[in-house]
Amino acid sequence: MTKVKICGLQDLPDALAAAKAGADFLGLVFVPTAPRRLAPEKAREIVRGVRERRQCPRLVGLFADQPLDEVRGIARELALDYVQLCGSEGLRYCLEVGLPVMKTIHVDEDISQGAILPVLMANVDRHHRAGHLLVLEKRVPGAYGGTGQAFDWSIARWLARSYPISLAGGLTPENVARAVREVAPWCVDVSSGVETDGHKDSARIRAFVEAVRAADRGRGRLSRRPDARRGAAP
Repeated sequence: MTKVKICGLQDLPDALAAAKAGADFLGLVFVPTAPRRLAPEKAREIVRGVRERRQCPRLVGLFADQPLDEVRGIARELALDYVQLCGSEGLRYCLEVGLPVMKTIHVDEDISQGAILPVLMANVDRHHRAGHLLVLEKRVPGAYGGTGQAFDWSIARWLARSYPISLAGGLTPENVARAVREVAPWCVDVSSGVETDGHKDSARIRAFVEAVRAADRGRGRLSRRPDARRGAAP
């Protein structure tokens, strides 16, 4: 089953709406320059409220090129399940965090696929071997993520054949089912795609999760067909 991560949550009602909808991960942003950055007291409120649920999604804190002690301090204070590193952090930095890591790998579409794919493969493989989860997102100058911009999904599809990757950027309730079918990612990651006028929209969150689950059911039916198992065309 494809995992779902709702990112950039800024208040408890939205976090609870995402949890109720069936999200597997909730992303809380602590990048100083990010528009969805959480103040410490707001983050504590969200974490306390979500933890009270019987079935609690995993909580992910997003950071980018920040001092290691700062990342560790916030993660430990809030008892985060994962730290997502969205900047230029190297493998050594990731290994020193001391918590499970999601590493954002930025896809630079200004470079030809022939040139970028071997670089991406090496980077993804290095982090995968270290036990990190991988998030693929388009490189946008001046931004660490959350831009709502998609990249060529054929790149993600190629990597997803060998690695459990999370697909981020440009996903919406309207296109996520196609992403699940075409890419077969381990997880789909959304922020602006479930917003209306810059704020999380509980109806769009529900629609996003429902679209993912429906796509999973469709893939399951296809995989059980005899012709699909033989690799024949439907």
